[in-house]
Amino acid sequence: MPDEKLLIVLLLLPFVGSVATVVLSSRARDAAAWVSAGASLLALAGAASLYGRMNTGDVVRLKMPWVPTAGLEFTLRMDGLAWMFCMLVTGIGFLVVLYARYYMSPRDPIARFFAFFLAFMGSMLGVVLSGNLFQLVFFWELTSLFSFLLIGYWHHNPAARDGARMALIITSAGGLSLFAGVLLLGRIAGSYDLDAVLLAGDRIRAHSLYVPALILIAGGALTKSAQFPFHFWLPQAMAAPTPVSAYLHSAAMVKLGVFLLVRLWPALAGTDAWTWVIGTAGLVTLVLGAYVAIFQHDLKGLLAYSTASHLGLITALLGLNSPLALVAAVFHVMNHATFKASLFMAAGIIDHESGTRDIRRLSGLYRFMPVTATLAMVAAAAMAGVPLLNGFLSKEMFFSESLRAQGPVQAINSVLPVIATAWGMFSVAYSLRFIHGVFFGPAPTGLPRTPHEPPRWMRLPIEFLVLACLVVGILPTLTIGPVLDIAIRSVLGDQVPPYSLAVWHGLTVPLMMSLLALGGGAVLYRVLQRYFARGQDRTPLLPSIQGRHVFDSLLAAVSWRWARAIERAIGTRRLQPQLGLLILFALAAGLWPVWARGLHFGALLPTDADTAFLLIWIVGVACAIGAAWQAKFHRLVAIVLASGAGLVVCLTFAWLSAPDLALTQLLVEIVTSILLLLGLRWLPQRMPFRRSAAATRAALPRRARDLALAIGGGAGLGLVAYAVMTRPLPDGTVSRFFLENAWPLGGGTNVVNVIIVDFRGFDTLGEISVLCVVAITVYSLLRRFRPAPESIAPLAQRAGQTGVTKGEDLAIPAIIMRWMLPAISLVALYLLLRGHNLPGGGFAAGITMTVGLILQYMAGGTRWAEDRLPIRPLSWMMAGLLLAVGTGVGSWLFGYPFLTSHVAHFEVPLLGELHVPSAFFFDLGVFFLVVGAAALLLIALGHQSTRAHRSAERR
Repeated sequence: MPDEKLLIVLLLLPFVGSVATVVLSSRARDAAAWVSAGASLLALAGAASLYGRMNTGDVVRLKMPWVPTAGLEFTLRMDGLAWMFCMLVTGIGFLVVLYARYYMSPRDPIARFFAFFLAFMGSMLGVVLSGNLFQLVFFWELTSLFSFLLIGYWHHNPAARDGARMALIITSAGGLSLFAGVLLLGRIAGSYDLDAVLLAGDRIRAHSLYVPALILIAGGALTKSAQFPFHFWLPQAMAAPTPVSAYLHSAAMVKLGVFLLVRLWPALAGTDAWTWVIGTAGLVTLVLGAYVAIFQHDLKGLLAYSTASHLGLITALLGLNSPLALVAAVFHVMNHATFKASLFMAAGIIDHESGTRDIRRLSGLYRFMPVTATLAMVAAAAMAGVPLLNGFLSKEMFFSESLRAQGPVQAINSVLPVIATAWGMFSVAYSLRFIHGVFFGPAPTGLPRTPHEPPRWMRLPIEFLVLACLVVGILPTLTIGPVLDIAIRSVLGDQVPPYSLAVWHGLTVPLMMSLLALGGGAVLYRVLQRYFARGQDRTPLLPSIQGRHVFDSLLAAVSWRWARAIERAIGTRRLQPQLGLLILFALAAGLWPVWARGLHFGALLPTDADTAFLLIWIVGVACAIGAAWQAKFHRLVAIVLASGAGLVVCLTFAWLSAPDLALTQLLVEIVTSILLLLGLRWLPQRMPFRRSAAATRAALPRRARDLALAIGGGAGLGLVAYAVMTRPLPDGTVSRFFLENAWPLGGGTNVVNVIIVDFRGFDTLGEISVLCVVAITVYSLLRRFRPAPESIAPLAQRAGQTGVTKGEDLAIPAIIMRWMLPAISLVALYLLLRGHNLPGGGFAAGITMTVGLILQYMAGGTRWAEDRLPIRPLSWMMAGLLLAVGTGVGSWLFGYPFLTSHVAHFEVPLLGELHVPSAFFFDLGVFFLVVGAAALLLIALGHQSTRAHRSAERR
């Protein structure tokens, strides 16, 4: 396979694996784990196979047309930096999958966990491999979405829900900031292609919009990597399962921020503004995170704050504007991934086997789990920067760069080595607390479980990562040296500075700083042991104000107090005022250009009015007025009259030669009328009342206002329509383009259908996605809905009054309705197959099929229909979306833009030549999704009505 094609396979593998785990049963624990492990391992192998090209400094690119007229392409780009992150994402992802197989409880929906996990991995790869800034932002936001699902995986836990919500809000807000910054950056560079942006560094830094773009992009990077002042969301995400924490903190979510800063280094770094924004945030987080980590009692909390601190170290190095500091930052990214993933897995084993993560309850575990304890101690020593471990090497490089800092403020440059040494002491102190507080001391008492070693395969990922810490720490040049060189050369090019990964550099100042940090950290931990022994919970020397409390206060103010104040000012729970406001704003928006430029009619003369057409509309107006009047007294009559007005609209479409619209309007009227009738059964019974003369007079101004608003809205829209239709169709219009190119470019003569599934297929894909989301949302809401008590009693009364209590009373119409399903299905198939050339299409066919399903529910009820017609709406909807998206992706495989249509011609015996456009499969996806969505709503409404009847009978 060509290397360029391998990139798309590498990106799609996790998503394909995610879908594969979804179709597995939640009980298929081993199958889901095997699929996830296989997908991640294959992705790892695919990335590793590109080592040869990366080692030569080559860049692998795959460009596929996306929106050619706008100059946008779907671009996958792998250079040395992207390759290094791909290896981290897939390699540690594979180890975490293996670990999760034994960590997750058999009671957990394991297939859902692995589906979310693989989708998150795919989103990470999308960010890393993106060669287009828009594309990067898209996958960036996908990581926020899937991390939300992973953090809140145990949704029964309030802490998990709160942590997931906080992470989503903070990182999504950062994503919006990043999007705004990307727009500015692309405008400055003149392109949104990553290669062009990286080559335009001098122009970007000299532009007047450089500082706003830098601040906005930094907002996205700092929120994602939990840097000050956005660091508080990361510890709250610890309610996630430990495999999620191990992955997010080591190789995934929080590394995206620093990846973005390294990726855009050639375009944005090298200025004082860069140092102030990036360096300051990193420096504050570096010290604050390390200090707070010392006083955490939860093992995962300690590791979370240490993660923020180490990410602060990487960010501070990037803020120094030094190529050597960049080398140290990229090196520490890899080192941190190994020891932090192993530490989180060790913490998960401790929690899994002892039942708690509280350091105050843990001690002396070495005698119960010596192998796990030894592994955790080595990883914690690497985190503390002990010699002959990988963390020591990158810490030494940080100390060296702190001595050579050349920032804009000399005072900060002078104190930076002191800050670096203090950070080293703090990191040693919390590492010692992790080791000594958990594994040494007296045997623990009162634990929920008796500690013991985990299964062999659960411990294997930690053993591999700890071995990497040792091997890299002892032989860095031979092991990690080539990988680091590949990543650095892809960022700095020919300007890579000379650097050394030797373990021993002599008795240097950085070595003295390391020894001072090790000794000072040990002394600090010894001093603080008395503090911990007293059971103190508050972190000393820090104010009680915490970022989480500020966030909760702001969220409460925005989502509760401010929103409620706005709702009280302009909102109402009644539908009529809402519609009035909507029409009023529409009138204002329409009158503004008319007032500014006037309303001019065209030169075309109107045709003579047809008496039959006029009579049809008189009937339609009468039905509309009658529906509005009867809505006060009889809802059923109002719905019937409203359907009559809809039928008049349908006849109007047919009269004006719009058969597609007429067909769709007729089918939609049928389905919506039935769904409204089902919904009416939930509403409380209307109570007759008499309005006094004074109340009638008081209501006259309101009624006059509503009448004026209705007349104004209708008349305004009529005038605009008249002004448009009296103008001749000029050359070069969009409509003329569609009329002339529907057959040569879309392969169909039904222009409406060709527009929907071909020319504007991307819009249709968005619309059916919205329909899918709306159907699921309505179904979820109806599942929790209980009919009002006052609506149940009338149901029982009406059931008793009609006397229709036995199934045989409806035997003849039920048989007829059941036999109509094959005929309606045949009509639906006919409409589907002819839709590209004649009136019909996927939407009309889907609605037609829905009518057949409704008849079955009406004939036999929900139980009979579900037993005889096992419709699975979610499966239909998923199949429809996959077909629609797969049609678009298929065009990419042949080098065409997304959703480009192609027509294939076949010779079929007896039938002759057939032409099958690829858009037919897109239309088939629309058909499946419409049937699934309508069936889902029907099932929800039918079940609620049945529940209401049963409640009435019990009452």
